[in-house]
Amino acid sequence: MHGPVALAKRIGAAHIGGMTKTLLSIGHGYSAQALSAVLQADGGWRVIGTTRSAENADAVRASGAEPLIWPGNDLRPALRAATHLLISAGPGEGGDPVLAEITDDIARAAPHLEWAGYLSTTGVYGDHRGGWVDENTPLAPTTQRGRLRQEAEAAWQAIPGLPLHIFRLAGIYGPGRGPFAKLRAGRARRIIKPDQVFSRIHVEDIAQVLAASMRAPDPGAIYNLCDDDPAPPQDVIGYAAKLLGLPLPEAVAFEDAEMSEMARSFYAESKRVRNDRIKDELGVRMRYPSYRKGLDAMAKAEG
Repeated sequence: MHGPVALAKRIGAAHIGGMTKTLLSIGHGYSAQALSAVLQADGGWRVIGTTRSAENADAVRASGAEPLIWPGNDLRPALRAATHLLISAGPGEGGDPVLAEITDDIARAAPHLEWAGYLSTTGVYGDHRGGWVDENTPLAPTTQRGRLRQEAEAAWQAIPGLPLHIFRLAGIYGPGRGPFAKLRAGRARRIIKPDQVFSRIHVEDIAQVLAASMRAPDPGAIYNLCDDDPAPPQDVIGYAAKLLGLPLPEAVAFEDAEMSEMARSFYAESKRVRNDRIKDELGVRMRYPSYRKGLDAMAKAEG
């Protein structure tokens, strides 16, 4: 069994509350779909997921959510029904697209909210030359993407009365997303930049952290979402190749690599991210504490 429903059965989330809850998921993509499937398997939930196009509506439905095309439809009816709000839509040069749409007080637009979550990025911490960061580390993004996220976090935090929780995500991987597809397509490279290290998180662990926070709201809380094993990117590609029985991809020096500006921006920062808070405060036990565990599980599931 594959896809979001199978993912939900593997996580086995506990029931959250005794009444029907309504989650409005804005920007219902990969991580949000994983959470949606967990909530649907748990029972007692209605999930409304926004998507930009009708072509993506089937993916929203497959996660157990009701698709809502947005932009293009009014968010306010769904906001009025929501007890929980998840914002995955990323900011643009003009700021956060959700706040741009909801020009009035969001607390009035969504009067029943018990929990709101904003999915941000560990890129807001900037470059630490491989050093460790935690939720108390000052924000100092060095990329435009990180700066836009920092501004979006602040904009959401400024909303009076919003029960906001911020989740700073490391690099996301999981079924359908990760190094396997690049290796099979012959597009994978081991890009070598001395002392470069990234943190990562499996999508199932994202879903379980969000569900744990929804069970125990703590408005104002900020959580790093990552595993226990920051690692150089070339090590991950190498391990994935070994699992698939494929040749080790060529090593290319970062300075010589042809990369998109987006891809190059990821290499502009190097840091190791601590995840103690999700363990200590939410009681989360990582299902995939290292990329090896995660890739092992993905290879086994593919059979």
